[in-house]
Amino acid sequence: MNKRQRVINSLNHIESDIIPYEVGFTIPLREKLVKYFNDPEFDSHIENHIKTIGYSKGHREIDGKPGHFVDMWGVEWNRSGPDKDIGVVENKILRGSDPTAFDYPDINYDALGADIEKFIADNPDTFNIFCIGFSLFERAWTLRGMEALLIDMVMDPNFVHDLLDRICDFNVKLVRFAAQFDIDGIYFGDDWGQQRGLIMGPVMWREFIKPRLKRAYAEVKKGGKYVLQHSCGDILEVFPDIIECGLDCYQTFQPEIYDIEFCKAEYGNDLSYWGAISTQGMLPFETPEGVKREIIRIMKILGKGGGYIASPTHGVPYDVPEENIKAMLEVFANQDKYL
Repeated sequence: MNKRQRVINSLNHIESDIIPYEVGFTIPLREKLVKYFNDPEFDSHIENHIKTIGYSKGHREIDGKPGHFVDMWGVEWNRSGPDKDIGVVENKILRGSDPTAFDYPDINYDALGADIEKFIADNPDTFNIFCIGFSLFERAWTLRGMEALLIDMVMDPNFVHDLLDRICDFNVKLVRFAAQFDIDGIYFGDDWGQQRGLIMGPVMWREFIKPRLKRAYAEVKKGGKYVLQHSCGDILEVFPDIIECGLDCYQTFQPEIYDIEFCKAEYGNDLSYWGAISTQGMLPFETPEGVKREIIRIMKILGKGGGYIASPTHGVPYDVPEENIKAMLEVFANQDKYL
């Protein structure tokens, strides 16, 4: 059984010979692990089951500002500090309540199509997904500012509806195009959660986010692909809503936030989980043997009956000891021994 089929089985709640898994690293940790394993390509040997491609044409470096770049939406990002992977927003594009006040990005379909075709050819046996990062709420607040956008939800809801519709229009264009290719799923990245509860609360989430999810997910399903959604934080209040919208897989699934046994029992017939291996508490602070014990426990709970992709809850950060990474990879690669 190849990697792709294992993931498909998991999304259809069918057990495979092993539980599919995926591991990613932040840039600083990857640099440290290259030295630890004495192998600049160590991560190519992990046998990840999922591979990802996105669309980020138009990014440009800023002369005289090392570590700064402008994305295709006109947002300036600062990656000169500790966060080398995402960075911090440095400007505000929308200063007034007019969603037409800037130019929405164009899509270079020829270039994107060539990139997707090469990506598929380079990854023939993995579950391949097209990723739309900062897909809705996050895209809106990078343009408007987090505080301003949350105030707008109360004081100027028509503006927010307009803005999110325009962002959703862009996403739907990407989905329709990407779904023409032999990829397996569309992944939306959009953080809605805090450590406890939703950033905007469930009422605002249902008013502003849910209608656009329904529209975007419907386009994915129309193209015959699986829907995968990333959100950090606690979004348990809207699990029934995301299932209703058509979500197949929720990522990332943080065990310091969720009762994984409850979520498996309550929603596990309708929703697959991707994550559950804590980068916040367990991986940085446990011993290697403790890491193995906890990962085995999690995989046994969530892997029963399919519906689970084993993974750290985020790109693994710098503070995780190298020995703990090795312990995690040992369990993933030798499931017949440990599970």
